[in-house]
Amino acid sequence: AAELLVVGLAPAAHGANRTGRMFTGDRSGEWLYRALHKQGFANQPLSESIGDGLKLKNVLITAVNHCAPPDNKPTPEEIDHCQPFLQKVYDLPQFSVIIALGAIAWNAVIHADCAHPKSRLKEQRKYELKFQHGRELELANGRNLIGSFHPSQQNTFTKKLTEPMFDQIFSRAHML
Repeated sequence: AAELLVVGLAPAAHGANRTGRMFTGDRSGEWLYRALHKQGFANQPLSESIGDGLKLKNVLITAVNHCAPPDNKPTPEEIDHCQPFLQKVYDLPQFSVIIALGAIAWNAVIHADCAHPKSRLKEQRKYELKFQHGRELELANGRNLIGSFHPSQQNTFTKKLTEPMFDQIFSRAHML
């Protein structure tokens, strides 16, 4: 029954693949669950293991890929292979807001939306759909897509993504 869908890249080899829960046991998850907690989407700011007591509220977390890709760079074939799984989640009717963590997730959500009969994006030019942190698009059925830089170490250590920037994305999602 979740109204917010968060789409990441893939399960991390030493995070979700090890712990059994998306964004659990890795640095990206520290950022994600802290942001979710601040907006009331999680009962606690940490996700360390399956038995840690974390409960999500009104949010579902999924990924474009279901396997950890080498060097965190999935091939177009891997993305295409996993797209039907994302499509099934996307087609669930309850989501009103979708946060795409990174350009790959952004593009996969747009691809899923374009497969929807009520898509508004099919007529738009590619540059109008380009990923940008904080960008919003209206999707089929009045859904809102919000783009965010992925909270990877590469983005957070270099300050491409700061905690206030990330928190603003989840604040906007909560508002919508």
